[in-house]
Amino acid sequence: MKYDFTSRLNRKGHDAIALDIIPYDNVEIKEGFTTLPMWVADMNYPVFPGIQDAIVERINEPHFGYFMLPQKYFDAIKDWQYARNGIEGIENVNIGYENGVLGCVSTALQAFTAPGECILVHSPTYIGFTSVFNSTGRKAIDSPLILDEKGIWRMDYEDMDKKIKENKIHLAIFCSPHNPTGRVWEKEEIEKAMEVYRNNDCIVISDEIWSDIINPDYKHIPTQSISEDAKNRTIGIYAPSKTFNLAGLVGSYHIIYNKTILDRMAKVESLSHYNSANILSVYALIGAYSDEGKIWVDELCQTIANNVNFAYTFIKENFKGVSLSYPQGTYMLYLDCDEYLKEKGITMDELLRKGVEVGVIWQDGRPFKKDNTIRINLALPTDLVKEAFDRLKKYVF
Repeated sequence: MKYDFTSRLNRKGHDAIALDIIPYDNVEIKEGFTTLPMWVADMNYPVFPGIQDAIVERINEPHFGYFMLPQKYFDAIKDWQYARNGIEGIENVNIGYENGVLGCVSTALQAFTAPGECILVHSPTYIGFTSVFNSTGRKAIDSPLILDEKGIWRMDYEDMDKKIKENKIHLAIFCSPHNPTGRVWEKEEIEKAMEVYRNNDCIVISDEIWSDIINPDYKHIPTQSISEDAKNRTIGIYAPSKTFNLAGLVGSYHIIYNKTILDRMAKVESLSHYNSANILSVYALIGAYSDEGKIWVDELCQTIANNVNFAYTFIKENFKGVSLSYPQGTYMLYLDCDEYLKEKGITMDELLRKGVEVGVIWQDGRPFKKDNTIRINLALPTDLVKEAFDRLKKYVF
């Protein structure tokens, strides 16, 4: 590979919560075990060098006053969307800077719903969505995803329609690819979902922050590309922050075609005064969304796919009672430990503790609204992924 996905980064003590925080009270790593950060959704690879180059070049310009988004910011997004997703015809006005995906979700909730109103979301549910619902006084209505006979997560369209009607819902969140299950939706599935939303006059927030991290055997289909109606009822949210591990720089963007939705989003954002872009975040995106950045992401996706293939096979062969669906996108595994816990007669908290004690810092999956589950981040050098699973086999399972 051209780029480095094997170096062990020294992140501990360098402003990285993945290494500096253990997300469990009163649990310590035993002596002799190093920390393997496999919980919060960020990556443990050196950043794409073009990002640093773009930031340094801008830093060398000795002024950081008020600014407008430069044309090359818009051009970079248009080029990226065309190259990765085949999307054409995006105008500058359709693109809006957002201080994070959840900031955009919060704005949309305030623009199109009232406190106490219900929002449709699939479960398992990304915990960030739940946090925004709680902080804005909205109520989540879950439509559970269902595992089919092949172990693939599917939407239940009848359940979606029923709950939208029963709860008088007019705004839904669609996560594509889905976090935490890693499901990459097929075109026909998105078409059916959008038909449900159209029939019930729902605006759709389509969180596509994971859309670049796709197993090479699968393809991301932007929600807005499904139909003219989908294009005009959807708020598409994207970001280089997940793709290139730039969460600490902050910055995502929306793509909105409907003028009424655009105007109402702009009004709500103007009231909070929170959504001004950071100049270094802007240039980080410009550096990331480059021709070399495309090569880096292709190599990243292959690296993640190799890690997923190893981990999926290892779990199937070694962790009796643990089930999982093969993640088609993202770099997360979502383990169902229900059968294992029953067989061993232990609790979820005891299992989580055993992993952390040997340095495998994994994430409690229960806050994603599914009992007895664990989410595991595989965006580490492959040798560290193998080390983690060796420890889990020897000391935990």
